[in-house]
Amino acid sequence: MSFEHLSGKKVKFDIVNKNGAVLVPADSVLNPATLRLLQQHEINPFDVVVQAVKEEQHTPDSPSKLIQEAAHYSKYLFDRLNFDRKVPLIEIKNQFIPVVRQISRHPDLFELFESVKAKDEYTHQHNIGVGVLSTMIGQWLNLEESELALLSLAATLHDIGKVRIPQELLLRPGKLTKEEFDEMKRHTIYGYEILKGTIGLSPRVMLVALQHHERLDGSGYPLHLKKGEIDFFSQIVAVADVFHAISSKRPHQDSMPFYHVVTLMRQGSFGELNPEIVSLLLDKFIYAMLGRQVLLSDGRVAEVIHINSFDDLHPLVKIDDSLLDLSRNRDIQIVQILG
Repeated sequence: MSFEHLSGKKVKFDIVNKNGAVLVPADSVLNPATLRLLQQHEINPFDVVVQAVKEEQHTPDSPSKLIQEAAHYSKYLFDRLNFDRKVPLIEIKNQFIPVVRQISRHPDLFELFESVKAKDEYTHQHNIGVGVLSTMIGQWLNLEESELALLSLAATLHDIGKVRIPQELLLRPGKLTKEEFDEMKRHTIYGYEILKGTIGLSPRVMLVALQHHERLDGSGYPLHLKKGEIDFFSQIVAVADVFHAISSKRPHQDSMPFYHVVTLMRQGSFGELNPEIVSLLLDKFIYAMLGRQVLLSDGRVAEVIHINSFDDLHPLVKIDDSLLDLSRNRDIQIVQILG
């Protein structure tokens, strides 16, 4: 395929250069100027995913569909690493990360939240979920584009070391023995070892693979690092990793209700996780509840009318024609966001 054949086509995903910077955003129509830019950056035309402009009236891909496609690619990546032991960095940057970036820009936060929660194929959906959540946090922090591209890559590859963990261990439904858990924890070291041999990869990506289970108080692993020793990207990914894990159905544990996810995350921000990042993430989700239908722990469905600043997990809700202040009825919690 030549670049001329791409003229007039709409780009399905972001096209990025070898450093991860966006050259052509998703949904742009390629023209002679953008095609020259791609040639200057030595982009392979076969790596450009396009669709005809006439398809523009079609409904955009839902986050669920994009996440499913990305999870399939993650599985392919793990299988490929098992076969040839080489990280296909250019392919990942051109075909995988742009999908993660596109998903992270979805305007409906709770639709996105429900989509990224792993329901099966946990390992691969978790890779995508953490990549998307970390990218969103980076966007909210107003990171520079080059930094955001690097964070997206690092977060999506954070668990790449699990390729060396036996499948039966990853999928074990019951509690792991101490020996099995020790082996599971080695995925951080395995990930660092896999990535450090990849030409052109930033050391920060390798650090995230190594450090995303470190905790600010030194209670994490594998090196028991403390706050000043943990890379900031690793701190972001640690928050996204925990948030996604406890929100999802895992082989050994079911997903938690929204109320418990927020409560547990806040507890983790006392000493273990970066409290500023935790607050940023949770505040975005809590205030996105406004105007939404929620399921209460007593089985009733309500609409969130007002977020109580002094007790944001217990907002003012409307049930039929009546108002209920959950801050004064603390035995009732929000179990699920319905829409």
